[in-house]
Amino acid sequence: MRLRHAGGETVHLGYCTNVHPAEDLAGILGQLDTYAVPVREALGSDLLGLGLWLAAPVAAELAADPALRRRLRTELDARGLEVVTLNGFPYAAFQAPVVKQDVYHPDWTTEQRLTYTMDLARVLADLLPDDAARGSISTLPLAWRQPWDAERADAARRRLDQLAAGLAEVRRDTGREVRVAFEPEPGCVVESSTQAATLLSGMDTEHLGVCLDLAHLACAWEEPVEALDRLRAAGLPVVKVQVSAAVQAADPAGGAQALRRWVEPRFLHQTRGAGCAGLADPADPAYAADDLDEALDRALPGPWRVHYHVPLHAPPEEPLGSTLPVLRAALRALFDGPAAGCDHLDVETYTWGVLPAARRPGTDAELAAGIAAELAFARDELVGLGLTPERTVSMGVTR
Repeated sequence: MRLRHAGGETVHLGYCTNVHPAEDLAGILGQLDTYAVPVREALGSDLLGLGLWLAAPVAAELAADPALRRRLRTELDARGLEVVTLNGFPYAAFQAPVVKQDVYHPDWTTEQRLTYTMDLARVLADLLPDDAARGSISTLPLAWRQPWDAERADAARRRLDQLAAGLAEVRRDTGREVRVAFEPEPGCVVESSTQAATLLSGMDTEHLGVCLDLAHLACAWEEPVEALDRLRAAGLPVVKVQVSAAVQAADPAGGAQALRRWVEPRFLHQTRGAGCAGLADPADPAYAADDLDEALDRALPGPWRVHYHVPLHAPPEEPLGSTLPVLRAALRALFDGPAAGCDHLDVETYTWGVLPAARRPGTDAELAAGIAAELAFARDELVGLGLTPERTVSMGVTR
């Protein structure tokens, strides 16, 4: 979907396909028909944006074959779908039975991460709609925080310099601008806006910037206005926003039984107590745990925020809640002004398949309906801030 900000900018809103497990081109095309088209139709929209996730093998295949890229672009157009952003955080197997810390490998100290991201940039340059101003790729915030030392930091900085040079080459070759956005996440080298301002300073901000995941922002107990001011002061552009909400427990001890139902084996659910707010190290073990079961076993002081993305329109039942107030404050800070603070927005609830059983969709149609409801929620929040839905005509679908 596209919306128009009062300042005149087009804002792209879509959903991230890392919720789906397909990792080859046939599977990706199949998921367009199974999920994306029904989502678009449920929204009554002539055009739906996708934050496409391409695992490393299919990204390499597409990057090496212009004919395959043209085919993918044609298939998207025919279904009324567009891609202005890719999720380049998970390298592969993101919906495997157990992911946990594997999602942070390979990291930005390695050649594999650079190669993968450049493959994505070459693919995205050919998928971008003709009238899109630019493309974006979100990626991990350097690495998991341990081990991390001066040698690994230097290696990562060299990769980032190579990445910026590669993106400049893509622009020269294709005429399309693609930027890469580093996504602060609990437990990583860059978890907070303070760490981003320190550790990402000095990189080439013409081609590189920050992806602001609103669930991650909440889990670091950051105030959105202050975080955005900090990033601006450091000269770091917000290239992409992931519109997401996390689980919140005002009284973790009283809500322990309810929280136990959210413990699951696939993803890490880093948990942060409010005492981490403003700390140089938000992962201080006095207030932080690397997974929800660990936090429950250690009885961290509350209140808690848990890195567990929940459907925007369906927060957990009491005594739990979600971080929607942080999401709303962040959107207000980004869009309630004379200019749009970012033009690429993704709804990224990749956890539908591991939600507590009573909340988990049982069919493909139920999952598509849930994704559509989330997108409608996000659209309505933006409309409430004065953005206007655009009428568009896609290559394959007119309304």
